[in-house]
Amino acid sequence: MGLFDFGKSKKQDKPPVTYKRYYAGASKNRLLADFFESERSADSELRPVIKVLRGRSRELVRNNEYAKRYMNLMKTNVVGDRGFTLQVKALGGDGNLDQVGNDSVESAFRKWGRRGNCTVDGKLSWLDAQKLVVEGLVRDGEVFIIKHRANDLHDSFSLQFIEPDQIDEQKNERLKNGNEVRMGIELDRFKRPVAYYKLNYHPGDFDYTSSASKSKHTRIPADQIIHIFMPLRAEQTRGEPWMSPVMPSLKQLGGFREAAVINARIGASKMGFITTPSGDGYVPDDMEGNTPIMEIEPGTVQQLAAGQDFTTFDPTYPNNEFDSFHKSVLKGIASGLGISYTSLSNDLEATSYSSIRQGALEERDFYRDIQRFVIDHFIREVYESWLGSAMEVNSFGIPLRQYERFADSASFRAKAWSWVDPLKEMNAAVTGMKAGVMSIQDVAAQYGKDVEELFAQIQRDKALAEQFGVKYALEPYGADKINVMPDAVEENDAEVQGQGD
Repeated sequence: MGLFDFGKSKKQDKPPVTYKRYYAGASKNRLLADFFESERSADSELRPVIKVLRGRSRELVRNNEYAKRYMNLMKTNVVGDRGFTLQVKALGGDGNLDQVGNDSVESAFRKWGRRGNCTVDGKLSWLDAQKLVVEGLVRDGEVFIIKHRANDLHDSFSLQFIEPDQIDEQKNERLKNGNEVRMGIELDRFKRPVAYYKLNYHPGDFDYTSSASKSKHTRIPADQIIHIFMPLRAEQTRGEPWMSPVMPSLKQLGGFREAAVINARIGASKMGFITTPSGDGYVPDDMEGNTPIMEIEPGTVQQLAAGQDFTTFDPTYPNNEFDSFHKSVLKGIASGLGISYTSLSNDLEATSYSSIRQGALEERDFYRDIQRFVIDHFIREVYESWLGSAMEVNSFGIPLRQYERFADSASFRAKAWSWVDPLKEMNAAVTGMKAGVMSIQDVAAQYGKDVEELFAQIQRDKALAEQFGVKYALEPYGADKINVMPDAVEENDAEVQGQGD
């Protein structure tokens, strides 16, 4: 103690405070040394790697069979062979469906959706456009579409698809008006898109690009762009390819299969080495470089010279473990993609009715989620934009002041699926309707139909049968029993009264 330390309070040195980690996932030890964490924003994480992810995803779709299969599954199950069908149910002044107006809008929209009308290049139909959107989401993680309005376009409205590469992810700056440009998208203070900066040429179009353009970018207002992507975090500006989590596994599994195939091919070609103690005395048939080679025809036996020995080279891989390991890896990939292993692999070897039905139901829920996403972010926006433009040019005789009535009453039917056992499912649907827990519309929706369209089709079938003199023996919804029931009730009452007398 020093001379001037008297009168001072004596403080003891306290040991450093240690905090116990209550979450095992936050532990830092040798087993979790390669378990990295990040506190960066979604855009900060995505910006340096978005181009690499997009390029690798495209490479997998081109050359990996399972990536290609996933792409085809998404297009087939989300869009299907008919696409999203418009159903307008606007009401008239009497409170009933405006059948004439609804049919006019639906017919005009189908006409606009023909090949040559709905896209500015004239190459795509409305169904093709829907599939291109799903393909772009899976492969690139996002889709950009420019809405064009011009008098020379059908209904003065058409779409232009551009690749995500043309929205310059390298353009990032703070503007004088307070807006911020992130990866080619101008945002206001609420992170709402204001404009998109489109490159005037494709950055990867090396053979055909016109890079001598005076201006590098074209600023397109946000109301002219449809930007479709599924955000995974708040305030995320750009989309990431949907196969990003399984890219390493897909690549490694592809390399593993390639090595196994090559090894099996080598194993099928029996080879060997002729050795001698001194290395002399061997007369080859040919030379490959400095190595002597002897060719042996199938079914022949050759005698070796004295002192020569033959050592076979017979690789046995792939062995019995290949199939189980391959399935295990592919199951993890399928889980990461949100689909079943049987769908991704086309392997129905060890499936039963109950297991395949359960897997199909879960998988179809996933597809329905994607269908709803596509409707909300693409289908409805295109329809409403087309409707306003078509009404302005008086395409189907309904004035623009009726826009809200036909826009708000529009619904879109997505693809439905047939069941594994149609008879069991149909009996279950009938039981549900009888119990009052399901309606005819619920059942019709499971098959991708609308109850109004269903009733109209049944009515047309009856009229057509009557026209050709064919007896229509199928009366749906128990209508044939309704006429019988009163007589049956009277007979039963008479029998009961007779017994009472």
